[in-house]
Amino acid sequence: MRIAVVGAGALGLYYGAVLQHAGEDVSFLLRRDYDAVMEKGLTVHSIDGDFHLASVRGARRPEEIGPVDLVIVGLKTFANDRFPDLITPLVGKETLVLTLQNGLGNEEALAGLFGPDRILGGVAFLCANRGEPGTVYHLGAGRIELGAFAGASSDRVAAVAESFARGGIDCRVVADLRAARWRKLVWNIPYNGLCALLDQSVDRLQTFPTSRGLVRLIMMEVIAAANAQGLHAPIEEDFAERMLVFTDDMGVYRPSMQIDRMEGRRLELDAIFARPLAAGTSQEVDMPRVDMLHALLAIVDRNATGVDSTAD
Repeated sequence: MRIAVVGAGALGLYYGAVLQHAGEDVSFLLRRDYDAVMEKGLTVHSIDGDFHLASVRGARRPEEIGPVDLVIVGLKTFANDRFPDLITPLVGKETLVLTLQNGLGNEEALAGLFGPDRILGGVAFLCANRGEPGTVYHLGAGRIELGAFAGASSDRVAAVAESFARGGIDCRVVADLRAARWRKLVWNIPYNGLCALLDQSVDRLQTFPTSRGLVRLIMMEVIAAANAQGLHAPIEEDFAERMLVFTDDMGVYRPSMQIDRMEGRRLELDAIFARPLAAGTSQEVDMPRVDMLHALLAIVDRNATGVDSTAD
């Protein structure tokens, strides 16, 4: 399978490297890592075993890659306005487009451009950070929940899942992609939000009863909003406790939004906060803690970048 990775941050670099290591033909659309990767290859330091790819197909422009069988989208969601420029040259008659981005609205945006029957969504439970150019650190997890947005054949979805599985990724095909997205938001909203706002790693939130309790209350607001969306099956109330226990094993981990704030980049507030809040409001579900967290992060984001995220 010919695969192109668009958005070669920690997530894109890790999954793309794993797929190439397993024998797939992978090309990476690169920016800051281009020179390092072309000169030295790509190194993955992983809890599952380190490996190095000495030869990597890299490109600065999608036209250099051309049409592929599968496009994996790992862009930050505030860059979704670049979909036409970055993805169109990669799409042929039979191309599937898989977004592994966070939050809500990404499949819809891609479907509007390329048609719903070729769009897949994947929810990645991955702890990974970038190191120096050409290096990625896989710190934990890695599971993907994969589903069709609308219309993609079950055989083609299964073939994509099998490609990840050959690389050792626990990739599960799910019937309800929307439910999988909301389950990820149960973790993403409190931990990405609070860690970015407070500049504290997840273990610090877990340590103190007051912050751990706040995380749980935020999780319950997200679960209430999710369960008002007509999911195939509701998210169980004990899911919040299971996520807290899951996070206990992460150790000193800094979520992507915290790193984005530390490095002065924009925060993914629309997809991870504004859209879930709007979905809750549409079903008359109050989310006061999520709303306050969003408002405070928008101030931080505007002060750091000069961009009003609430205007996205």
